[in-house]
Amino acid sequence: MGGYAHPEYLVSTDWLADHLEDPHVRVLDVTAKLDARLVNHAQEACFDAGHIPGALPFDVPSGRGVLSNPDEPLPWMWPTPAQFVATMHDYGIGPETRVVLVARTPRAGIDSGTMWCTRAWWTMHHMGVDVAVLRGGLERWEAEARPVTTAPSSITEAHPFVVDDGWERARATQGDVTAALQSPTCVVDALPPDSFDGTGTSYGPRSGHIEGAVNVPYRSLIVAETAEFVGADAMRDTLSRAGLFDQPAVITYCGGAIAATVDAFCLRLCGYENVSVYDGSLMEWSADPSLPMA
Repeated sequence: MGGYAHPEYLVSTDWLADHLEDPHVRVLDVTAKLDARLVNHAQEACFDAGHIPGALPFDVPSGRGVLSNPDEPLPWMWPTPAQFVATMHDYGIGPETRVVLVARTPRAGIDSGTMWCTRAWWTMHHMGVDVAVLRGGLERWEAEARPVTTAPSSITEAHPFVVDDGWERARATQGDVTAALQSPTCVVDALPPDSFDGTGTSYGPRSGHIEGAVNVPYRSLIVAETAEFVGADAMRDTLSRAGLFDQPAVITYCGGAIAATVDAFCLRLCGYENVSVYDGSLMEWSADPSLPMA
């Protein structure tokens, strides 16, 4: 992982293969295969057919998934600390656990494994979990003929998890974005160019982007699915050309705060710390006609 400011945010297939028997390593599979109701079918469609030994299915992608607050009106909103602690307990994750997030991309252009890995990483890292993403995902793991199994995995109880006091620094609200538009803070749209300019997919009743935002499509930061990130120099060049390293703070967004975490993760990977993700993103923003879009 040479050249990144924080190479520990990624692990290689070699590293994971060497640590499969480590009782303090927990592999979580966050693969997505969503239907129109935002229900994830990846466990039966993908995981049960073969997974990394010891891995557990970790349903982040469902609209009311394991890292979402079921009491919020929008899907994929951040869990409360109490909800998060309960989930960590259910999956045997404690302060001593090293979590590795893995995924595949079942349908190209639809089920990006990259963005579900970074969404899980963004939440877990800022809640205080020692967590990393498997670079190259299950596609690379299988291409290298690494072991897979259909055997179920067991969960061992871990010490109680305590949430980091500063977890909220990673999450931006609608109010934060509104204030950012009147300040030097840079607002970044992580969606494709045709969504940004309003000619492609819309995420809510209005097309386009938040007025004043700059576009850094998350796919410009990967060379392939899943989690096959561009090299450190290319990543810095893409983010630098957008002027992000010169900003006092950055808020990223997308349709539902999933793809936005790819941009945010890459900024952190390169050592830029003052970045947050707009939790409601366009699903919230575009529904309010009083908020500016272009």
